[in-house]
Amino acid sequence: MESKSKHILIVDDEEDIVSLCKDILEMEGYEVDFALNGKDGIKKSLTKHFDLILLDIMLPEMDGWEVIEVLRLNEKTKDIPVAMLTAKTEFKNKVLGIQQGAIDYITKPFIPEEIIYRVKRILENE
Repeated sequence: MESKSKHILIVDDEEDIVSLCKDILEMEGYEVDFALNGKDGIKKSLTKHFDLILLDIMLPEMDGWEVIEVLRLNEKTKDIPVAMLTAKTEFKNKVLGIQQGAIDYITKPFIPEEIIYRVKRILENE
């Protein structure tokens, strides 16, 4: 399947990060949508089909841990791959992310090539 048909949701409250990721991924041919808080991320994931969710941990209204928990409990969203995209670099957070059901853990700051590589790897394995 070509990357053009893959739809990615970015859930992050930092608009510059959203803009950067959106630009990088759209240049690779992905369709990209975004939410600036956890509640909107969940709403969008329930109303549209996404092949991958890039999820920040530190979010207003509902943090990334709560979001992934809700996603994993919902029949419609439980199988969507989620990669944490966060400034939290501590090993315990990486372990917790994987335990919560994240498929990858990407730390900020990142370079564009890293996002491209990791997204491609995740989508090719799904």
